Amino acid sequence: MPRINLLPWREEERKRRQREFGVALAGGVIAAIAVILLTMLAFNQMISNQESRNKRLENEIAELQKSITEIDGLERQKERLLARMEIIEELQKSRPEIVHLFDEVARQMPEGVYLNGLKQQGSRVEVRGVAQSSTRVSALMRQVDASAWMSDPEVDRVETTQSGNSRQAEFVVYLKQVSQGDEGEEMLP
Repeated sequence: MPRINLLPWREEERKRRQREFGVALAGGVIAAIAVILLTMLAFNQMISNQESRNKRLENEIAELQKSITEIDGLERQKERLLARMEIIEELQKSRPEIVHLFDEVARQMPEGVYLNGLKQQGSRVEVRGVAQSSTRVSALMRQVDASAWMSDPEVDRVETTQSGNSRQAEFVVYLKQVSQGDEGEEMLP
């Protein structure tokens, strides 16, 4: 019987299958690398889009911070202006009060009393002067107490001094100036 050798055919078939396996393996590796690269590219694209969004948000936040800072500055400026307006209103209200105070001091000054100085801090007024006697100072105090624009007289000091052949009393008296707003507050229950 003739013998046929099939080994070379099997060997060629094995080589062909190994080649096809190698090609398939190389194709799979290439396809896997392509999928990995495409996935990385997609993720990088997503990351870059998110970074651009974040950058835009940071820019918007920075602009809003500037706006908030400007608004805070404007609010502080508004508060300063309101405080100035209140001061101006107070000054406008108290403008005629000094005229009333000088008029009332001139009217209530008893005969024989002369003023050397008048100093005001808030509603408290310091009156310095010279009187012919200490009884004239007490008359001044009674008239201040009866006045509509002055109240609460307090004697700080009365010193009797000799001036030539006459005696005189140097005095310092504190009193409170009554304003129209104070009178209105006192009338309310």
